[in-house]
Amino acid sequence: MSRFHLTISKSKLILFLLLSEVIILIFSIIIRVFVFDKFLVNTPSMYPTICPKDKIFVNKLIFGPRIYKSFDFNSEKPLKSFRIKGFRGIRHNDIIVFNFPLDEPWNKISFRINHVYTKRCIGLPGDSIFIINGFYKNNNYNDTLGYYSNQLLLSKTPIKNIPSSVLRTYPINKKKSNWNIKNYGPLLIPKSGKIIILDSNNYMLYKIPIEYETNASLKLVNNRLFLDEELIEHYRFKNNYYFVVGDNIMHSSDSRYFGFVPEEFIVGVVWRIKNNIHQVF
Repeated sequence: MSRFHLTISKSKLILFLLLSEVIILIFSIIIRVFVFDKFLVNTPSMYPTICPKDKIFVNKLIFGPRIYKSFDFNSEKPLKSFRIKGFRGIRHNDIIVFNFPLDEPWNKISFRINHVYTKRCIGLPGDSIFIINGFYKNNNYNDTLGYYSNQLLLSKTPIKNIPSSVLRTYPINKKKSNWNIKNYGPLLIPKSGKIIILDSNNYMLYKIPIEYETNASLKLVNNRLFLDEELIEHYRFKNNYYFVVGDNIMHSSDSRYFGFVPEEFIVGVVWRIKNNIHQVF
């Protein structure tokens, strides 16, 4: 009798342990999907705010957790998701985590679930952003944007001392553009419902998001713009987009080079930064 009871007890213990592991796994998945996630930073693009090997904790409740409608993450298909309402929207100077928005060779928006970036948001939907002698400016925000000390350093660096690969900015193939990382814009950030007038001078700025939203080709033919075969002179955006930069202004791949970040690509807002020396906030 005692052996039988002992066997039953061991079976219950094993079952209990297995159920506990399953519950913990389910709970951790729920937490990561709906509440917060953590990432290890491997690049110096946000230095000195975030250093390589720092851990960042992303609060998904601030902007609202993103829920996938489909797990078919084919780069040829648009992301299918919706967002549960968060506590607030993205604000100027928020540090956010997002999926890198472009494929290779950076000519169209494409979603890759495991390719995430961390940057500071300096442009919200509907803002116009520009750079004057290395300093970020925004028509809807009067305080300092980004990491001021690094912008001051850039402003004092002669253009001749900046490598051309760093100096050039989005869109790199824009004709007759004298934009660079020291003097840039103004650039209107696309906003859902916002109508822009398109012409031969500005269409390259919005070609990628327009083609993403319409799954059509925007091209200039005999100084006229066509979306596939349809003549187009203006466009109403369907989605919101953001403009993000790295605090390490001379060593960051960001919106100055790859353009706008679609709202649905945003994972969340950085809530805590932790490294081996100190906890930033």
